[in-house]
Amino acid sequence: MPTAPALTLYSVIIPARNEEESLPTTIEDIVRTFTAENIPHEIVVVDDGSTDGTWSVLTRLQSTYPTLKPVQNLGDHGFGRAVVHGLNHSRGDAVVIMMADASDSPVHAAYYWRLLNEGYDCAFGSRFIKGGEVVDYPRVKLFVNRLANFLVRVGFAIPLNDTTNAFKAYRRTVIDGCRPFLAPHFNLTVEIPLKAIVRGFSYTIIPISWRNRKYGEAKLKIKEMGSRYFFICAYIWLEKYFSRGDYRKR
Repeated sequence: MPTAPALTLYSVIIPARNEEESLPTTIEDIVRTFTAENIPHEIVVVDDGSTDGTWSVLTRLQSTYPTLKPVQNLGDHGFGRAVVHGLNHSRGDAVVIMMADASDSPVHAAYYWRLLNEGYDCAFGSRFIKGGEVVDYPRVKLFVNRLANFLVRVGFAIPLNDTTNAFKAYRRTVIDGCRPFLAPHFNLTVEIPLKAIVRGFSYTIIPISWRNRKYGEAKLKIKEMGSRYFFICAYIWLEKYFSRGDYRKR
């Protein structure tokens, strides 16, 4: 079992663009679960250029949930940029990235926290191992997902079969050890875990669930992301096989 310092604060990073309908339930569920589990936490929601009432909803919710820390990304927008902005504005020695649409389970996020406290550097979830579940996953996106994850798993020779899912948790040392981040969009979802694995951080994998959003529309556009995912994977693949371990955990 890995050994590492005990953790003191869990930062939940949530990028949000036009999520005024989803956020109240998402935040309520996280606070309720973490409070019941006695997890010291902060919830850093990044308003990534919303054009609806997302920021108003966040400022209103802040009076109800003191652990909510909303911030605005006033620079260039994009999923990856919003996540990095949230990481830069968080204080926790452990972080978990969750979606604003309530597709990720706070119960599993709490499980990640316990695993990190056991000494792991990273806690990864998979929707596609025994015990995992997906509910109302669009068929075309599911096919593309499974194909992409198969290619990543073979190319990097790793057991993780759900690399593209953003819902993962890390010790702060992992985040700092994987900088600088290059991916400005959803390709950050593969950059962080692949860098963490290639650079020698310890990890474990558990089954998780995923449920399709109730409100709004999905932000991931497959046609726009294919080449961007390929670029990030190729960049880290070159690091894995040609960098001679220059960036590995010391």
